[in-house]
Amino acid sequence: MTVIAAACIQLRSGKDISENTARAEDLIRAAAGDGATYIQTPEMSNVLVRSREELIARIDVLDRDVFVTMARQVAADLGVFVHVGSVAVLAEGGQVANRAVLIAPNGAIVETYDKVHMFDVDLPGGESWRESSTYRAGEQVPVVDLPFGKLGMAICYDIRFPGIFRAQSRLGADILTAPAAFTRQTGQAHWHVLQRARAIENGAYVISAAQGGRHEDGRETFGHSLIVDPWGDVVAELDTDAPGHLVAEIDLARVSKARARIPAIANERDFDCRMTRAFREEPA
Repeated sequence: MTVIAAACIQLRSGKDISENTARAEDLIRAAAGDGATYIQTPEMSNVLVRSREELIARIDVLDRDVFVTMARQVAADLGVFVHVGSVAVLAEGGQVANRAVLIAPNGAIVETYDKVHMFDVDLPGGESWRESSTYRAGEQVPVVDLPFGKLGMAICYDIRFPGIFRAQSRLGADILTAPAAFTRQTGQAHWHVLQRARAIENGAYVISAAQGGRHEDGRETFGHSLIVDPWGDVVAELDTDAPGHLVAEIDLARVSKARARIPAIANERDFDCRMTRAFREEPA
């Protein structure tokens, strides 16, 4: 099987996990009704809350997360893979994890991934984020061998760190993922070029579902969920920040063709990098 129908679910998650879950379920079922067998939701699908204290008061451990429970049931009902782009869940020692969850068509959790790179930035206009003050960073990045191909899991800000996607591609990943809650400001500047760059560099599909619009906690996210092919062309895009879904066929045979045309992974070599000082102060 080299051709599958993949879907992105675009959300505008608020503070109420039950409401977010119900809206997402409708969109997941709609995507499956349109033929999708792999369905991805965005980062922070279950809840978006800026206050750490309020977030912790609303979330639970993974096994009791309402959104993941729904996704497992829907995956089993419809016989599809559901990739929950991420949920905020309680972790050990009172910490919080930003965790992606990949669910098989029988409803079983196949793999999880905790976001490695924390979005700690100060943007123009006074917009500031410190994810490390709330979330525990992950340390391992998975590639999952699925019936239709090998899938690498990453989240949002990870897209700015090419090493993750190169490491996954070296392990044979055909599909790279970066489900996101990109800010409107950074999305307008960099969203498309980053997604396309990771696809081109690695000769792989990149699938990234996104949050979009003005959220209940006041943040604004960019939307524009994307599927990019191994040559860097946009296969499908939700050209808006509104909730919705897209479905597109992806042909994994195009991965090997792209890598044969530009064998960047095969041609890659290890090297050392050094600093040279052009001018040195003479001793007194």
